[in-house]
Amino acid sequence: MKKLSELMGYRSSVRVIDATLRDGGLVNDFYFTDEFVTALYKTNIKAGVDYMEFGYKASREMFDENKFGKWKFCRDDDIRAIVGENDTDLKIAVMADVGRCDYKQDIISRCDSPIDLIRVATYLHTIPAAVDMIENAKNKGYEVSCNIMAISNAQESDLRIALDTLGQTPVDVFYIVDSFGSLYPEQIARIADAYMEFADKYNKKVGIHAHKDRKSTRLNSSH
Repeated sequence: MKKLSELMGYRSSVRVIDATLRDGGLVNDFYFTDEFVTALYKTNIKAGVDYMEFGYKASREMFDENKFGKWKFCRDDDIRAIVGENDTDLKIAVMADVGRCDYKQDIISRCDSPIDLIRVATYLHTIPAAVDMIENAKNKGYEVSCNIMAISNAQESDLRIALDTLGQTPVDVFYIVDSFGSLYPEQIARIADAYMEFADKYNKKVGIHAHKDRKSTRLNSSH
């Protein structure tokens, strides 16, 4: 009971990221009104959320701007129109997909941007490109995390190699990502052990982004 009580209590080491705009944008092609985004921003501040993810830094060469709302691209000026100088405790995050963003051009120096955290998203086979993105963002002054997607399809040996590679980069956080909402709690526990092993080895933090498969009755976990 004491252990359960500790889990239910407030832990200052845990950070919460609201992914409503970025994940929700996959449903409505990122067509959120400014009124909705502003209301969500203010709500996150009141709720004490640590980070708000505004969307993607997608390539405007690869994606037609006429077919998506602005949070597919997260221009710095569009974010500033919502947050101003963001004189709050809430930090701003965006996601950058390996192979789907022009990060060298579109991710500017942190000192000139309202963004605090760059969340690099990668598959196992694109880890080398993710390493370059991580180093680029870190050199520009950002906090950086890395989401390894589709790990439910991965061999454990390949995942361990990826974690060891990422551990040698300046990334701040490894993310466990259940892309398809298909992992059972026992699998998550085993995967978490591997992530923690390399996090401890390289002094990194571990995060989780999970889904519940809509076609399934089992509950994996929540954000």
